[in-house]
Amino acid sequence: MIHIRTKEEIELIRKSALMVSATLSEVAKLLKPGITTQSIDAVAEEFIRDNGGVPSFKGYGGFPASLCMSVNDTVVHGFPSKYELRDGDIISVDCGFYKNGFHGDSAFTFAIGNVKPEVLQLLKITKESLYRGIDQAKENNRVGDIGFAIEDFTSREHPYGVVRELVGHGVGKNLHEDPQIPNYGRRGSGKRLREGMVIAIEPMINMGTREVFTWDDGWTVATKDGMPSAHFEHTTAVRKGRGENLSSFDPIELAGLKNPELNTSYYTVAPDA
Repeated sequence: MIHIRTKEEIELIRKSALMVSATLSEVAKLLKPGITTQSIDAVAEEFIRDNGGVPSFKGYGGFPASLCMSVNDTVVHGFPSKYELRDGDIISVDCGFYKNGFHGDSAFTFAIGNVKPEVLQLLKITKESLYRGIDQAKENNRVGDIGFAIEDFTSREHPYGVVRELVGHGVGKNLHEDPQIPNYGRRGSGKRLREGMVIAIEPMINMGTREVFTWDDGWTVATKDGMPSAHFEHTTAVRKGRGENLSSFDPIELAGLKNPELNTSYYTVAPDA
């Protein structure tokens, strides 16, 4: 079932989505070589609960943590672990926050220290593709218009692989709702978009092949060729002119700009924002 949310419901989703942004900004302060992904997850869970929320991911289908933390060639759904981040790593951090009956969902890929220029370019293009998809999240467009915009930019204008096995989704009272939002598609195809729908748009873009595989843990998805993958996500409301971000990267990027251990060359927020 596809839900059309009231203004009041959208504002509750916005509050949860902005708390995801706040959580990821706390993560941005901590990332550095030598820190374990497990320790970051513990801080994030404490922050979520201290702010009256529940981690959307923890326990969802048996997922063991509050954050999905996916390093380098891991696409999504990586488990926090004793792995210590290294100079040159990239890490996608995906977070959900549940409060007042509604979820927010957002993800950001961070670059640790001296990341190769070609990998930073992957992050920049993937992030830009998210906003191109959001531009198409408007009344009377179709789901395929979002996917086409992302795929056209990342695999036709650039030599990247668009993951097909994993997609965006509706978000609201449940973490995953209809409709599915693929990052590929044909213009004018798929479900029609109506103002008031709330969706999570989340391009997952690989530097090499689009092919992926799942680890034996049943969750962790990685690229088949071992090349890096980037992932960015916003909770987005469908509007008449273009989609409206309910989550925000601004606090994440502002926190990142103050962390000398991060490479922030692909950030877009002004330092004095």
